[in-house]
Amino acid sequence: MKHFFLACLFPMLLTAQSMQLTEQLGKTVLYGDIALSPDGAHVAWVQSTAATTSKQTYVRGTSGNAEATMVNIGTTSERTDFDPAWSPDSKTLAFFSSAGEKEQRQLWKVNADDSNSQRFTNLKGYAARPRWSHNGKQIAFLYIEGAGGGGPLMAAPTTTGVVDTAIHNQRIAVLDVATGQLRQVSAPNLHIYDYDWSPDDKTFVATAAPGPGDNNWWIAQIYTIDIAKENATSIYKPSLQVAVPRWSPDGKSVAFIEGLMSDEGFHGGDLFTVSSAGRDVVNRTPGRKSSVSSLFWQTPDRILFTEYVGGGSAISELTFANNSVLTIWKGAEGLYAFGNFPDFAVSKDGKVFSVVRSSYETPPEVWAGPIGEWRKLTSNNAAQSPTWGKAENLEWTNDGFNIQGWLLPPAKVESGKKCPMVLLIHGGPSSAETPDWPASFGMSRAIVAALSSHGYYVLLPNPRGSYGQGENFTRANVKDFGGGDLRDTLAGVDAAIAKYPIDPARLGVTGWSYGGFMTMWTVTQTNRFRGAVAGAGIANWQSYYGQNLIDQWMIPFFGSSIYDDPGIYEKSSPIHYIKKVKTPTLVIVGERDAECPTPQSYEFWHALKALDVPTQLVIYPGEGHLFLKPENQADRMDQTVGWFDKYLK
Repeated sequence: MKHFFLACLFPMLLTAQSMQLTEQLGKTVLYGDIALSPDGAHVAWVQSTAATTSKQTYVRGTSGNAEATMVNIGTTSERTDFDPAWSPDSKTLAFFSSAGEKEQRQLWKVNADDSNSQRFTNLKGYAARPRWSHNGKQIAFLYIEGAGGGGPLMAAPTTTGVVDTAIHNQRIAVLDVATGQLRQVSAPNLHIYDYDWSPDDKTFVATAAPGPGDNNWWIAQIYTIDIAKENATSIYKPSLQVAVPRWSPDGKSVAFIEGLMSDEGFHGGDLFTVSSAGRDVVNRTPGRKSSVSSLFWQTPDRILFTEYVGGGSAISELTFANNSVLTIWKGAEGLYAFGNFPDFAVSKDGKVFSVVRSSYETPPEVWAGPIGEWRKLTSNNAAQSPTWGKAENLEWTNDGFNIQGWLLPPAKVESGKKCPMVLLIHGGPSSAETPDWPASFGMSRAIVAALSSHGYYVLLPNPRGSYGQGENFTRANVKDFGGGDLRDTLAGVDAAIAKYPIDPARLGVTGWSYGGFMTMWTVTQTNRFRGAVAGAGIANWQSYYGQNLIDQWMIPFFGSSIYDDPGIYEKSSPIHYIKKVKTPTLVIVGERDAECPTPQSYEFWHALKALDVPTQLVIYPGEGHLFLKPENQADRMDQTVGWFDKYLK
């Protein structure tokens, strides 16, 4: 009777503790889409909380002590705002909002003093990333007329009927501010991923590829687009992936990032320049032990850029005269200035910066000022304090590589007692674990906090294939998925056990996306883990090639298609080693995941079930690769912690 009572009581205690943590993290105010006025006087951002889907635009001066104010657009209905952008004279803010239209975005503008709000458009389709022309007379944005968008992280639409007959490409639309006239100026057969106005407002530079857009980002080239003639000319065909094309101030050159990348929006690589005519391609950071994530031209011969360095971030300056790079700031935090998640911005003269700063110890807030002299502009999370352990940098060597990771201890470690540990492998693989307040429920951040709060050590490694140590390191797992990177992570487990009071008999492993594949792979290669949670994983690279909607990403990593070299895919497929699995494994996936489709999770779960390995499959309705519904995000966290508690405690 006593044992029955404890068995029943424990889930109740777990639920209460999880609910408390979920409530705490859900109250965290999140900031995104940072936009700094060209004169550096005002900063705008989109603000939300971790537990809600609505987002509103806020504005605050970078000096003085005035509070930030939510932009007033004359409606009190719930709204979701996106992508604020300042006019060249710093007097007007444009942004997208779904106010009054549920999910349909429309372009709005408002004065810097929050007066004279006005809706610009009557769009029907997906729209994003507004950018003013240099003369302030036009606003360009990306537009998919009559269709949805947002990329392959979002839930895939239901597909019926004849497939592949209708491709809705994302094009550049240009709005005349005075008349409201809108026209699409890029070719209908090209999907535009990112773009920039030329200094004379006559040409765009863009990364683009033929549709479908979700799949072909990995083969995008750099184009110039004549706005008047609406024709596109390729000026650079890369060997890998390209991102963030930006004109030099004199219009003579284009800078961009090239490297081995996993997803659009999560950029990393070397910094390149090319002439506007497509000549004189130069790698400006060859051999640099970092991964460039964003860039900002200051003068025709000087570029500021952000970069991953090890498990942290840095801001550096490139001078063309001697091709030298000077690191101006470096810190153990993430600066998410890249692609789809711009949380870093620079004024026109390069003297003022705005940034969202956070770490494992400090919750996110908006900061602004000169580099290294930032001052905090918000304090919405002042009442937040970590309920997890203090993160520590952990370094080790393996196969000649220097590997880095982060270790979060339990919130409380009792003297003389050893604790269980969970290995959490990041997605990507071209990505990196950097310190960040673990309040985001969408992927894996909140699970870090939950596990630490529940008495686990959590190891977050950056094995070969990660950003932060240069292109050779990022490319070190090409044609070797689950080989050297698994050896790196297992060496990290050994390093953690040697240094901290961790029980080697109570180890767990988890991850999402590539981390989900690595979880499936790990339990087929070793039985040292007592519990596993595989999120959005890949069980069989051969069947996956024909199931996912983004197969172009696989060519740079595997070297060829599965039809040309099936063996390279087979050797890294967990399903071929499935009979070796003894580890109880929970499998989690979104119903409409386009990147790691549900059948992959079903295949792995089905095999474990047939082999009498303890397993469970949870499919979340309507979710894609990125979970959006707060209730599903919280449940996923509870399911993960509950599984590890069952098998590790």
